This record gives sequence, C-alpha cells and structure tokens, in this order.
Amino acid sequence: MRAYRLLKKLMPSSGGGDDFEKAKKSIRLARYGCTNRPFYHIVVVLQRRDCKAHPIEQLGTYDPMENHNGEKLVSFNLERIKYWMAKKARLTNPVAELLGLSGFLPIHPHTYMTAWRNRQKMKTESEQSETATN
Repeated sequence: MRAYRLLKKLMPSSGGGDDFEKAKKSIRLARYGCTNRPFYHIVVVLQRRDCKAHPIEQLGTYDPMENHNGEKLVSFNLERIKYWMAKKARLTNPVAELLGLSGFLPIHPHTYMTAWRNRQKMKTESEQSETATN
C-alpha cells in the first residue's frame, strides 16, 4: 500500500499516473499556469477522466501566449506520441491541430477553415476601409 502512495506522488512526465491496460486513452491539453496566463501540458490520460486527473505521461508543452518575437512555443516528444498513437490513444482536436501545424500529421481541416475565415474577415475589412476612404 505504501508503494502505491509513493507512485501517486511521482511527476506526470515520469509516468506516475494510473494506467489501465485496456482502458481508452486520450492525448489532450491539460491547462496549467495562472489567471490570464495559460500554459498547457500535452498529456496522456484515461479518456473518461476529468481534465484535472493525474496524467499517465506528459508528452510536451504548449505556450499560447506570443513571446517578444510573436511566436507561440510548442514542444513535443514525437517518439512517445508515436508510441501512444500505436497503442490507439485518441487525439483531441487541439492536439491534432498542433501536430498538423508542426508537420507530424496532415494539416487538420479546422486549421484550413480558420485560415479561410481569417482571409474572408480581412477581405471584408479592407473593402470597408476602402469604401470609407472614398
């Protein structure tokens, strides 16, 4: 019993979470950070668990706030992501989009739709500014 308690206190990146062999697993974002300053860990968790549940393993990080160069920073452990995908872990849409943008997977359709909407929005804004100046 004591060894089980020690296992629960291990860090997520060391694989300290509960792992049930046949349970469905999901690769998703777990929010960390402070108010108005989000920071995400890309983790493997049991699919039906709460988002704050202890992860099985941490696979990377994502910082959605732009740095002084205008970049959003992402890090992946691609070998472990391949391993968990081979074990049929399900990717959530945000993680699939990030992996698509990184070139590891094909680009997610939602990324295409977001880019199309942004182009349409810029087009209408430029047309409105042209009509306002004339």
